[in-house]
Amino acid sequence: AVVSTQSGHYGRGSMANVPIKPGTKYGGKTTVTLIPGDGVGPEIAESVTTIFRHMSVPIQFETISLNKDNLKDEGAFDAAITSLQRNGVGLKGVLNRSGDFRTHNLELRGNLDMYANVVRCKSIQGVGTRHEGIDLIAIRENTEGEYSGLEHESVSGVVESLKVITEEKSLRIAKFAFDYALEHNRNKVTCIHKANIMKLSDGLFKRCCEEVSKLYPSITFDSQIIDNTCQQLVINPQQFDVMVMPNLYGNLVSNLAAGLVGGAGLVPSKSYGEDIAVFEPGARHTWMEMKGMYVANPIAMVLSSAFMLKHLALHDYGDRIISAIEKVLVKGECRTRDIGGNSTTREMTRAILDEIDVA
Repeated sequence: AVVSTQSGHYGRGSMANVPIKPGTKYGGKTTVTLIPGDGVGPEIAESVTTIFRHMSVPIQFETISLNKDNLKDEGAFDAAITSLQRNGVGLKGVLNRSGDFRTHNLELRGNLDMYANVVRCKSIQGVGTRHEGIDLIAIRENTEGEYSGLEHESVSGVVESLKVITEEKSLRIAKFAFDYALEHNRNKVTCIHKANIMKLSDGLFKRCCEEVSKLYPSITFDSQIIDNTCQQLVINPQQFDVMVMPNLYGNLVSNLAAGLVGGAGLVPSKSYGEDIAVFEPGARHTWMEMKGMYVANPIAMVLSSAFMLKHLALHDYGDRIISAIEKVLVKGECRTRDIGGNSTTREMTRAILDEIDVA
């Protein structure tokens, strides 16, 4: 089944053309892989498990410890891959990218072929920002480009890094973007590129998007150079609808856009493969310096978990969590540091639970 209905601030739909996987069930509960990650990851993951336990959500988490402390442990990485393959659905904090562990981030996406990362950045009622009326979708090819991990030092002091763009994967992510636009009643898809300089690699990506666009006559298509895109996001972000781009540009755009609507603590994301879905914060910051302080905003992680529930057809639970978060932000009585307050992670969690209880 494909769920494409929407309502409310964050939308209520699942991803275009991504089937709901039944998941592994034991005793009436669906088993989901939970990778808390590094930095504040375990603290915001605790917010999710607290809310799920309070609501009696029929989810059983299979927790995998994959973090900076065991970055040399291939067994931990293999356990994460096996768990995600078995369960088909995961909730993930951000993994530290320092040292060799950056390769594990890439291998996680590559081994599971999680080719599409989707970040929705939407102006949020109750959160003051410079711009209003933003509602854009950043769709990022998640497995190649500059993140192919192919680097070497050819001679001392000279490093070569290979950017890999393939026709197959460019066509696949372009089709995903147009399908998303169609399923979610979006009007325009913009291809972000640097084909004026990288004529072969980004030229190929742009041509693939142009080719796919011809199959969707009801959707407006245009393209934009990445440096101009960054400027336009700051000047007039309301012009963007669905944006599709290679890996590195997607990282830049999603982080910039997250900042426009309130910051990393508010924006969820989803990464999809053919038969797997992993939900995680959209801006991918570990906030190592705040580890153990319980001051991080858990909303991005909690929203990611709500969309995970929607993906699993547990719509009522997901809707109640989303609605509770919207009410907390509108009231403005509980705010973590990133959105102008002094509330702790656990106080924000408690505020969300209070709104759930009232509903």
